[in-house]
Amino acid sequence: MADTEKSRALDVAFHSFLGQFTGGLSPSALITAGTDWWLHMLGSPNKQADLLALSLKAGPADLASDPRFSTEAWQTFPYNLIAQNFLSAQNWWDSATCDMVGVDPKHLQIVNFGARQWLDMVSPSNFALTNPEVMERTGKERGHNLIRGLQYWLEDFNRLMSRQPSRPSAFKVGKDLAITPGEVVMRNDLVELIHYHPTTKKVHPEPILIVPAWIMKYYVLDLTAQRSLVAYLRDQGFEVFILSWKNPDEKDAKLSLQDYIDTGVREPIQCLQKMGAKRLHAVGYCLGGTLLSAVASAMARDKDEALASVSLLASQVDFSEPGELSLFINESQVAFLEDMMATHGYLKADQMAGAFQLLRSNDLIWSRVVRHYLLGERTHDNPLMAWNADATRMPAKMHSEYLRQLFLNNDLAKGRFKVDGASVALTDIRCPIYCVGTETDHVSPWPSVYRILLLSDTGVTFVLTNGGHNGGILSEPGHKGRHFRHDHKTEGDGHMTAQVWFEQAELEEGSWWPHWVAWLEEKSDAPGARRLKFAKTLGDAPGDYVHG
Repeated sequence: MADTEKSRALDVAFHSFLGQFTGGLSPSALITAGTDWWLHMLGSPNKQADLLALSLKAGPADLASDPRFSTEAWQTFPYNLIAQNFLSAQNWWDSATCDMVGVDPKHLQIVNFGARQWLDMVSPSNFALTNPEVMERTGKERGHNLIRGLQYWLEDFNRLMSRQPSRPSAFKVGKDLAITPGEVVMRNDLVELIHYHPTTKKVHPEPILIVPAWIMKYYVLDLTAQRSLVAYLRDQGFEVFILSWKNPDEKDAKLSLQDYIDTGVREPIQCLQKMGAKRLHAVGYCLGGTLLSAVASAMARDKDEALASVSLLASQVDFSEPGELSLFINESQVAFLEDMMATHGYLKADQMAGAFQLLRSNDLIWSRVVRHYLLGERTHDNPLMAWNADATRMPAKMHSEYLRQLFLNNDLAKGRFKVDGASVALTDIRCPIYCVGTETDHVSPWPSVYRILLLSDTGVTFVLTNGGHNGGILSEPGHKGRHFRHDHKTEGDGHMTAQVWFEQAELEEGSWWPHWVAWLEEKSDAPGARRLKFAKTLGDAPGDYVHG
């Protein structure tokens, strides 16, 4: 081995070791951003004067504006004073890490994000002596809540040390989750293709193929009998198919994005065509929609008209404004992750999950710390939590290509992404597009999802529903408090910004699912008795890969 290779091997091993303590974050990226901010702060007396004035004139903060301090217990002395001082400090740090002339905008965002993470960690709500609700509970239970909390902490710590960080769920795949009847009709080294049994006498001749994200298990779209998107589509007269991704391991380290396109999406489409489907409706969720967009662009480039429509659910095709998740993705961070993945051949599921949790640390981390370890209450298990804990790994090569080509370089949006060695363009897609964004999405912010309207030359129906990345998509009819906005852009219409669209789009109460089904029916031929013919089945749903 050459000397340079030996030194590089040492770097890889060191970064992999270091990543275990940083949650997969690159220390170099954080230090660079902090240094940039600090040097400009030292050279800005005006900014320093503004911050000094802000600290001197800070008045009482509105506790009701922060969910952590909104209960009556926080209105009493001395807790109201503690909370108000904390919120004033939080406001000061927000001002200190915003609007700094000369600092790289991304560096400023990283520093602002880091400051918020530290403040969230030291919030008075996170400590027993400064949390009136915990003190009241401790008095009533004579400290038994803290004893239970210590037991819960020890249980969780032991699971973490034994590499089993998740508590066993009461919900089981195939029994409580992913229970819509169906069978596996195709299996290759990357995906299983699941077909759901039709429940109507007649079905539309165009089947629906759903491409879920490869980062999580597919069954978020078949969560329970009451919250199953695939069951709902099936009951509206469609034959529904969904991909179940294999959970890769070290043997799959060399799988590429091209493999995910060929083996993961193209083979299932070809399988449906062999069954007798002349055209089909393709649906992509989250990263599955990004992958599907590349496949649809390649099919359009090659004059393949097999797609009757494309539906994108909380999916980004343009990563120029991807929200706070971009703070974890830069050259330093990607290089650091590549070294970490080189050790195992894949990115561990908990490493990506940790980044998503930081985006909503108050809700997903600290509120649970208070509930579990200070109040002595275990969070009640629910189907969505069980699914969320069932993450998957990602092959090293594919994940590196995804981060560099789609995220860092934004090749798909810029017409540089290559499929089969030739570039593809979203503007080539001629079939109609139905795109859904969710209002409070931290993974795929809806203004970023909305950019499909700017990048396509076909008709696009855009829908914005309330809820987050998962909850907004799982918006079944009858779900209380749901509403959505929608509008249609016809080829040739002028572009409008996301904010202008929001102000003029039609608002409707209820679930967006019936609206989507009506749109799919418009793009489908009349229902008939015809069924697709399978040569054989490979077992009942939910299949084998979901258990990997």
